[in-house]
Amino acid sequence: MGGVQFEEDDVTEEPTPAAPETPEGEEPIKQRKNGLYPGVSDELAANMKSGWADTELRDLEPIPQAPHTARRRAALSARFPGERLVIPAGNLRTRSNDTDYSFRASTEYAYLTGDQTEDGVLVLEPEAGGGHTATLYLLPRSNRENGEFWLDGQGELWVGRRLSLTEAEKRLGLPAKDVRKLADELRAATGPVRIVRGHDAALEAALTDKVTGERDEELRVFLSEQRLIKDEFEIGQLQAAVDSTVRGFEDVVKVLDKAQATSERYIEGTFFLRARVEGNDVGYGSICAAGPHATTLHWVRNDGPVRAGDLLLLDAGVETTTLYTADVTRTLPVNGTYSPLQRKIYEAVYEAQEAGIAAVRPGAKYRDFHDAAQRVLAAKLVEWGLVEGPVERVLELGHQRRWTLHGTGHMLGMDVHDCAVARTETYVDGTLEPGMCLTVEPGLYFQADDLTVPEEYRGIGVRIEDDVLVTEDGNRVLSAALPRTADDVEAWMARLTA
Repeated sequence: MGGVQFEEDDVTEEPTPAAPETPEGEEPIKQRKNGLYPGVSDELAANMKSGWADTELRDLEPIPQAPHTARRRAALSARFPGERLVIPAGNLRTRSNDTDYSFRASTEYAYLTGDQTEDGVLVLEPEAGGGHTATLYLLPRSNRENGEFWLDGQGELWVGRRLSLTEAEKRLGLPAKDVRKLADELRAATGPVRIVRGHDAALEAALTDKVTGERDEELRVFLSEQRLIKDEFEIGQLQAAVDSTVRGFEDVVKVLDKAQATSERYIEGTFFLRARVEGNDVGYGSICAAGPHATTLHWVRNDGPVRAGDLLLLDAGVETTTLYTADVTRTLPVNGTYSPLQRKIYEAVYEAQEAGIAAVRPGAKYRDFHDAAQRVLAAKLVEWGLVEGPVERVLELGHQRRWTLHGTGHMLGMDVHDCAVARTETYVDGTLEPGMCLTVEPGLYFQADDLTVPEEYRGIGVRIEDDVLVTEDGNRVLSAALPRTADDVEAWMARLTA
């Protein structure tokens, strides 16, 4: 069916005369320019309207996160009293001609509703006595009277059934209305309004004279900071994402022989299969970096060779069906055994990670785990004669960054780099609290063309990354099931490939 097209830029401006009658106030169904059928006969239109079973779902239960999304909306309401708040899911984006990218709802929308459908919008209307009334604006089921369900490219017979508005109300615990009327309602709205920008251009245009960039950014920042501390549901989802990711890493180890016969893409595809079977998708583009590609921090081309004797840096994470992602990295010897130099570099990074993880605890400064890991790596570089000490001077001048390059971690949640627009004082200059989840991921990267290091170092990149939850009395490594020491990695690989 890949050759069938529905694209608004490639259709006639009006329906053919024989197209089904369009109810008053609705847009006509546009016909494809080069379709094989010239139109729809009155007889066929009438036939397609009837003879369909009632498929309304009546025994629906609320989604598991419904109590949590209600609590999150209440906190949002309390922060912006008396203001209308608009949080869109976003729209489909064209990949090429009439094919779209897979839709992924905006994090803010999914966090507050649990819904993931395109074109959805959450609106919080201020009430006279305080608080807000929350309403979901969604696309209803595709229309059977005007033929939309079988003629339109986004109709039910083309892309699948949508929930009815009544069904959505039961599942999500919110009143639902037709989103196609929302833009007009917002144009006529009075009083202060804020919208999360970047997801729905039509709604932003409808509010252009009612919003300001500064006020809208305050809304986005609040929603980012609201996710800093994970609730019980979120922690469970993050653990599930990590558990699937561990299985994905095991899958990869089992097929390293096939990757050597093909390329890094075999690794990428293998992990992707696990992500799609057990979750929604990968949480970010998998980094399947073999050999010198491991020194490129975000190597996602994944088109290079996989060779025995080289290292494979695999940085990948499964995203759950509720959109929480893991983010784990292991650097594995392709042939199952580290060379002496590879092991030396790996164990230095492991020691740095151990120091970083030990610094993750409630009351600690967010920067502490980064500083602890960097201090270990700087000391190793001085010990190996790659940079002149003392260590304090190296750290003060940042000389270690030539080979460490990046920060030692970041917040994790619905986004792989979660809470990214939170205020600096509440994030990197803030204090760790129970319920925060972050990565600890030091690395050493010796570029293939770096003439300041001995030749044998060049082209070696090592990163070890784990997902760590701040607990009441310390931390819990969510990804502890995946081996980390060099000895344990070798033994684990040997078991999986035996």
